[in-house]
Amino acid sequence: MSDQQPILELRNVVKRYSVGRGMFAAKRPLMAVGGVSLSVPRGQVLGLVGESGCGKSTLAKMVLGLETPTEGEVLIDGRPIAQLGRLERARLVQPVFQDPYSSLNPRKTIASIVGLPLAVHGEGTGPERATRVEEMLAMVGLAPRHAAAYPSQLSGGQRQRVAIARALILKPQLLICDEPTSALDVSVQAQILNLLMDLQSRLGLTSLFISHNLAVVQMLATRVAVMYLGRVVEEGPTAEVMVRAQHPYSRGLLASVLTPDPRLGLPDTRLGSVFPDPLSPPPGCAFHPRCPLVFDRCKTEAPQLRHHQGASRAACHAAERDAAMAPA
Repeated sequence: MSDQQPILELRNVVKRYSVGRGMFAAKRPLMAVGGVSLSVPRGQVLGLVGESGCGKSTLAKMVLGLETPTEGEVLIDGRPIAQLGRLERARLVQPVFQDPYSSLNPRKTIASIVGLPLAVHGEGTGPERATRVEEMLAMVGLAPRHAAAYPSQLSGGQRQRVAIARALILKPQLLICDEPTSALDVSVQAQILNLLMDLQSRLGLTSLFISHNLAVVQMLATRVAVMYLGRVVEEGPTAEVMVRAQHPYSRGLLASVLTPDPRLGLPDTRLGSVFPDPLSPPPGCAFHPRCPLVFDRCKTEAPQLRHHQGASRAACHAAERDAAMAPA
């Protein structure tokens, strides 16, 4: 990892819920996030990937302060988020949500929506705020005429540009992007991704980018963390994970990316048809019922996230075995 002071640091973060099974049945624990430790240095983008239900959005909510960890600690710029007030937390961390249709107030103009954080934090006079709003709208590719429009008068891509402008107007230390393009048309997705890449370059943004789409993460992320059933199973530099993934689940996700060539048909991920039950996780490695490389140790002993080869870390007994057998 980089020697820079991380803007975001997660220290063994755990989130458990109690889930009811009926009026007379006892509640069962659900481990949404199971001991995640990650860090994001200043100016870098960490891509967080995995199937739906793996804990990505729960982790994002804890970073935003919308959920409190059951165990562990979330630090923003070296400070525990639990010790930050609501306004201070909002100044440091801002989100861009998945659905631009529901994240904007339909009764407010675009200028009011983008300028609201400035008003809440008491920054500048009215004219100064208006100037900053105009500058921010231009930065995300919106014309001055859009300032007087309402969300219903904009396209989905334009609304997401408004959401990005609102998130950046306070110049936060950390941007949380939770599936920011998945609700958009494919052609619009590309425009928003290009915008985020441009803003990353111009502003030196530090971001946590959450997605199930590895192709999207490959475009934006400096590093990638792969989650499965609440745990990080692989983490490392984007180029290395994409080319030499060590965990079988990471390889399955990479194999699931659709190709534009219709002759190749649907990809074979080799992940099987057994999907995990978070209320009843298997013993040992949680991935072993779906793993093509499973052996006896996987069924009884949970692997730890370790370096085996290269700069990446993987929580995989098979990767550890292969590294031990590799010639020196």
